Amino acid sequence: MNVRDLTRVALLAALIALCAWLTIPAPVPFTMQTFAIFLAVGVAGGRRGSMAVGLYLLLGAVGLPVFAGFQGGIGSLVGTTGGYLVGFLLMALVMWLGQRLWGEGPAAFFLTGLVGLAVCYLFGTVWFLLLYTRTVGPVSLFGVLGSCVFPFLGPDVLKLILALTLRPRLRRALRL
Repeated sequence: MNVRDLTRVALLAALIALCAWLTIPAPVPFTMQTFAIFLAVGVAGGRRGSMAVGLYLLLGAVGLPVFAGFQGGIGSLVGTTGGYLVGFLLMALVMWLGQRLWGEGPAAFFLTGLVGLAVCYLFGTVWFLLLYTRTVGPVSLFGVLGSCVFPFLGPDVLKLILALTLRPRLRRALRL
């Protein structure tokens, strides 16, 4: 990687952090992180986009307040909602794989974004279910889905559509 690539990765990690701070508080906060991840992978490609998500998670793990609610530290990653944060990296990796298999066209981007989002939801929900049951007490799968997934489906699809719409313009502006 050259200096330009490293700069893009750092800027995209900063964008994800900024979007994490745009928060509507809830047990699992509503943020713009998924939008930033869709945009990072869509604009910079799967490799650099995934690296940006990994850098974002690393910055948060070492204690910088880059997560929703200006949170940071390893506790955020290993807490009940940490699975959704780790799921962001899985989402980016799935989108990268989709780019490698089906190209970077709008339909492929949208479909791999949906699959990546589903993987993020799945990983985060299983993580939440296991940790919540272990630390607080039994909770039903439907209860977790009702709190952590269903309220986010519509907004996250809208974020994907917004990223899909902005992607060609940003790629041209950044000459990627």
